[in-house]
Amino acid sequence: MHPAFSVIFFTVASGCGYGLLFVLGIVALLDPHTIGRTQGLLAVAMGALFAAAGLLSSMFHLGQPQRAWRAFTQWRSSWLSREGVAAVCSFIPVLTFGFGLWFGEDASFLRIAGGLLAFFAIVTVGCTARIYTSLKTIHAWHNDRVLPGYWLLALLGGAAWWQLLQRVVDPVATTPYVLLGLLPVAALASFWFKRAYWRFIDTTAHAATPASATGLGSFGRVRAGERPHTEANYLTNEMGFVLARKHAASLRTIAAFLFGIAPLFFGLVAAATDGRSPITALFCIALGTLSVCVGLFVERWLFFAEAKHVVMLYYGADST
Repeated sequence: MHPAFSVIFFTVASGCGYGLLFVLGIVALLDPHTIGRTQGLLAVAMGALFAAAGLLSSMFHLGQPQRAWRAFTQWRSSWLSREGVAAVCSFIPVLTFGFGLWFGEDASFLRIAGGLLAFFAIVTVGCTARIYTSLKTIHAWHNDRVLPGYWLLALLGGAAWWQLLQRVVDPVATTPYVLLGLLPVAALASFWFKRAYWRFIDTTAHAATPASATGLGSFGRVRAGERPHTEANYLTNEMGFVLARKHAASLRTIAAFLFGIAPLFFGLVAAATDGRSPITALFCIALGTLSVCVGLFVERWLFFAEAKHVVMLYYGADST
């Protein structure tokens, strides 16, 4: 598939935003007293800003952006519509949680708001992933590995931004023990999971073949004698984007290193230098966050670029 920047930015930005809101909600559920007022307000504002920016950018991928409101009417059958509804609903607990922090509401109020915040963050990212998993014509998307991958990478982005925010605003704040290892665990899990996903799409293919697509399988092996036409068209441009295998391998290595290995390295350096040079530690944490975001952009570009639509069987592809 042709990788459109608007969709790549949308999935990465909204994923990091909802990941940050999820982490904030979990912290509030565990112990809202560990959330400083400034840190909490910044986290909820940044999460909402990332989510909103990503969702708005997705409108640029529409043929008629002014008609985007109509997507909300198809929630019974469309995951795109459900995503829009869930995204709008998610801003209710965002505003509620921000209200609670601003006016100093009690711990019970923040726990309830935090639980709703985490719940709607999971649901919205899940709806985004289901947009792609529901497409039966694209083997790289229509499988049970895409949805947990979206959740895992969103958690990784949110954990990276949460750690950076805490370091900037209140480096001595108490963090619930269950969250201390969240970033390295998410980084290692993402590294392993994406490698397993790439291995899956390399070793499997869509059930449809040129024989089944044309109905000529009973006559033997089916292959295209010549292309349907001599010039490129919309389908070959959008659905038939070709990424060389050697480039895909290099980009996979870069992506996995950036979001899986680099943040661990920068985290270790930050921990080793924290006592002697807090500025160096902060710089390393910022580099780790930047590395995660860049790695997610590369990974999401590959997610679209490596996807093959079954329609390409009619244009000479042996499999998709």
